[in-house]
Amino acid sequence: MAIFSHNRWICSALLFWALVGCRQEVQTQLELGGDPFLGQREWMVERQLAGRDIVDQKILGVMRRVPRHLFVPERYREYAYADQPLPIGERQTISQPYIVAYMTQALELERDDRVLEIGTGSGYQAAVLAELVAEVYSIEIIPALGERARGLLEELGYENVRVRVGDGYLGWPEAAPFDAIVVTAAPDHIPEPLVEQLAEGGVLVVPVGESNQELVRLSKRGGGNIVESLLAVRFVPLTGPHSRSSEERE
Repeated sequence: MAIFSHNRWICSALLFWALVGCRQEVQTQLELGGDPFLGQREWMVERQLAGRDIVDQKILGVMRRVPRHLFVPERYREYAYADQPLPIGERQTISQPYIVAYMTQALELERDDRVLEIGTGSGYQAAVLAELVAEVYSIEIIPALGERARGLLEELGYENVRVRVGDGYLGWPEAAPFDAIVVTAAPDHIPEPLVEQLAEGGVLVVPVGESNQELVRLSKRGGGNIVESLLAVRFVPLTGPHSRSSEERE
């Protein structure tokens, strides 16, 4: 207990001083007439991503470019590049930058890929994907979030992203198959419709579980599926009538 409390105090102190530095950087950039969050994005990439196990240079480059602060509510923008999830309304969150980068790297993307995202949320993950692949299809079950994300992505010029409101568990069958599928909310099992919509050679990355969740990667190879556990995670639950197992729904 004492060790945990001490470590938590140290982490809180480090985050506090990091945010102080970020605020000073914002003020400096404003005075210079530049992008006030440029320094924060660079700090995020170097400390949170490249300093850990994100090694894909294309992903690091995209994370340097995409303005994450525009995807969070204005009152949280000073924290946009801290390594933590943030509320975006409707009891949903935007994932911390490291998790976004980690899941993107796990997809093993190619430039001409077609990707399905389940859980548009703020639209940030879709923007990151759009910088890396040919087409992104994103489904959001909460209308307010879906419409907001669609508008922001259009405003930022992401013409290769399609957003629609619906039950992500069912996927987007008329646009299938997909080279990669990423799920940003947790069902209690791997959704079979998504596996069916995955192309041969494709990769599905999904958090699975309830109180104890693990990030799972399913690769479709040679007519079969290879499933591996990547790391322990904590996501909001996937909502909708099919997201829980049949035993739980009864």
